[in-house]
Amino acid sequence: MPQKILFVCLGNICRSPSAENVMNRLIEERNLQDKILCDSAGIGAWHVGNPPDRRMAAAARQKLGMELKGAARQFQPSDLDDFDLILAMDRENYSDIMRWDKDGGYGHKVKMMCSYCSTYSDDEVPDPYYGGSEGFNYVLDLLMDACSGLLDKLEAQQER
Repeated sequence: MPQKILFVCLGNICRSPSAENVMNRLIEERNLQDKILCDSAGIGAWHVGNPPDRRMAAAARQKLGMELKGAARQFQPSDLDDFDLILAMDRENYSDIMRWDKDGGYGHKVKMMCSYCSTYSDDEVPDPYYGGSEGFNYVLDLLMDACSGLLDKLEAQQER
């Protein structure tokens, strides 16, 4: 049974779809497609059905040579059951996810994305939506660091 990971940000058009795509690339590079499955969601429903933000997609294309795939969807309470690990991009996303955990049974599954960084010391992945292109590039740097760290940890767990 593959491990299922969900990346969550506010609208599911910048940070979380980028994390999903970066992680999928790293999973493919390490030939772990049968062991780890990824998805992403947003707290809000404003962008449901939309592709990743065009500025984020342009940054991913230019910086990483990758096309961002996917369509935005809203986080659902059932995601708490359906996923093994849920990664929040910032503290507000974390709090919003935890509000759906009425009985307190899912806290062990919900983590901060930056807790897996090894190069950067940020606590949160900043929302680049209202900033310039440097913000999108920085988010990609953070996500590459965090996704690499997460995948290292998951591989080590599977070897045990």
